[in-house]
Amino acid sequence: METAAVGAVRVTRLALGCAPLAGLYEPVSDDAAQQALAAAWDAGIRTFDTAPLYGLGVSERRLGAALARWPREEITLCTKVGRVLEPRTGPASESSRQFPGAPPLEPRFDFSRDGVLRSFEASLERLGVERVDIVHIHDPDDHMEVALGEAYPALEELRAQGLVRAIGAGMNQAPALTRFVRETDVDCVLLAGRYTLLDRSALADLLPACERRGVAVIAGAVLNSGILAGGGRYDYAPAPPELAARARRQAAICERHGVPLTAAALQFPLSHPAVACVLVGARSAAEVEQDARLFARPIPDALWEELSAAEAGAAR
Repeated sequence: METAAVGAVRVTRLALGCAPLAGLYEPVSDDAAQQALAAAWDAGIRTFDTAPLYGLGVSERRLGAALARWPREEITLCTKVGRVLEPRTGPASESSRQFPGAPPLEPRFDFSRDGVLRSFEASLERLGVERVDIVHIHDPDDHMEVALGEAYPALEELRAQGLVRAIGAGMNQAPALTRFVRETDVDCVLLAGRYTLLDRSALADLLPACERRGVAVIAGAVLNSGILAGGGRYDYAPAPPELAARARRQAAICERHGVPLTAAALQFPLSHPAVACVLVGARSAAEVEQDARLFARPIPDALWEELSAAEAGAAR
């Protein structure tokens, strides 16, 4: 599979997000998770994204089991810092309830230097590795000052030591990521849901800033929680009627060109030169195989032109 540069590492243009493999919203067995990871390998995917939050450590452990079977030098491994996992002492939080069957732990935000280093050490243990290729500061929306003042310098230390090869920040919004791009030397940002067929808000500031500074963008949540794959949810909630109508119009345009909407949604972010890869989650081997086929499907220029014209008309 084609690759692109992210700082000192390279990523495959299609990467696998491993939150669903940890049982996001509904349980996934160890066997099913390993079959999905094997399907990703067979499809040529070599970039894998995880985090301590995903399954409260389950995602990292399952990915670590697969890493033990693969040549480490061929893999680009991405995880995150900003939450520490602690024994649960009360009712499960909303974050914990997203992963039914997860261990009795609670994720607690901690963007301090000590918290970042403890989180990173725990991730190394769960993954069974000595280094990680890319580490993102995870969801620092309400903790920006400590994230910039402590978490980022801690990752710089790890990068200087060779324990981390590239550093970034991952969020569901563009403005705060733009601060990271302008105020630090991050290698990349992981942008979820803000540069898709339905939401192009990152074009205002973030993508131009990344292009100017040479910061790579990893585009996540490109299906906007499923609405661009024929589902009814947008950003983790029922889709508003106007967005559902836009998605139907886009699907109709794609159908006229004989292309599934999901194929266009998966490939669209790569139209911007700052975007290095698309990150898509899957919970089964069948989903991985389908995503890989749709990602590789040829799309005529006429389809992109018609989609752009339709969006320009909707914006007027």
